[in-house]
Amino acid sequence: MRTSNPIFSRWGAARDTGGTNAHARQPIGASAAGGPTESHLANPYAPGADTSARASGNAVTMDDVLVRTGMTLGTAALTAVLAWLLLPVDEANLGMSYGLAVGAALVAFVLSLIQTFRRTPSPALILGYAAFEGVFLGVLSSTVSTYLSPGVVVQAVLGTFAVSAGVLIAYRRRWIRVDQRFAGFVGAAATGFLILLLADSLFSAFGAGNGLGFHSGGLGIVFGVVGILLGAAFLAMDFKQVEDAVAYGAPREEAWLAAFGLTMTLVWIYLEVLRVLTLFNSDN
Repeated sequence: MRTSNPIFSRWGAARDTGGTNAHARQPIGASAAGGPTESHLANPYAPGADTSARASGNAVTMDDVLVRTGMTLGTAALTAVLAWLLLPVDEANLGMSYGLAVGAALVAFVLSLIQTFRRTPSPALILGYAAFEGVFLGVLSSTVSTYLSPGVVVQAVLGTFAVSAGVLIAYRRRWIRVDQRFAGFVGAAATGFLILLLADSLFSAFGAGNGLGFHSGGLGIVFGVVGILLGAAFLAMDFKQVEDAVAYGAPREEAWLAAFGLTMTLVWIYLEVLRVLTLFNSDN
């Protein structure tokens, strides 16, 4: 099962170096005639490979994923709080703070691209991404709270926790079945969502007022709710990829990629929740 998350799509990818590259990826449960009985692809780190991380005792565990994710999210949260406190968004400093936030967002984007295309995870790149992403989130959150909707940031954080907990419960109880069909639907929906978002930005940039109307009113709230649902779907796919990686015995270093992917998804959910709450509060 593949995911459109660029980080988790690398789980189970064969490496160019090492013995694991020699193991072809075969469908799990493939019959003697070659027909797969499940849609998931076998992981080259699965038990039975002589060079697998499990055999060497270096396989990733759920604790590894939790610790790395906590470090990454903690870095983002720390820099967000520091940015909120040290980069005031009053009228005298708004331009400078906004410029620093945009610059931090661009640096975070570049770092995320570099890590995405690396063959191995780099803790420095991942924590650097989290730090710069936190600066952007801190300034953005402070601006929204100061000028648009006081108190909305706390609501958005609680909303993000609520969505994440709900997805985890639904996934653990198997109310959400993450398979090829699910992944394909989510990927198609996300593509359409991003195309509409890009079109809205282009219309706004070229003088079409509010663009397609996705940043205000009822349509903006609906668009934001769709974004939250997509983020929740990505989170379920991330949980599936982590579960498979632990079950198949991926190397321990891959826990950093799990932390990276989960952080990206949670940032998405937070931004969409913040958007919906801001629009909702401004209409009341």
